[in-house]
Amino acid sequence: MAKVKGTVVVDSERCKGCELCVVACPSGVLALQQREVNNRGYHYAYMILPDACIGCANCGIVCPDGCLTVYRAKV
Repeated sequence: MAKVKGTVVVDSERCKGCELCVVACPSGVLALQQREVNNRGYHYAYMILPDACIGCANCGIVCPDGCLTVYRAKV
């Protein structure tokens, strides 16, 4: 069985920092940026552990603003 590697692309300018994606991630891949904010003044989500992403897309499904795009690739 092939291993699946995932990656999440966050549209940081649209993200409102609701943290739903962080809670929904089973691998603990996402976190909110603590020191930086976007143009709207929100702390945005980013991949803190990119190598742990399994590409499940839970984060993209729960995002109310559609800020996340999830890519999957077989390794």
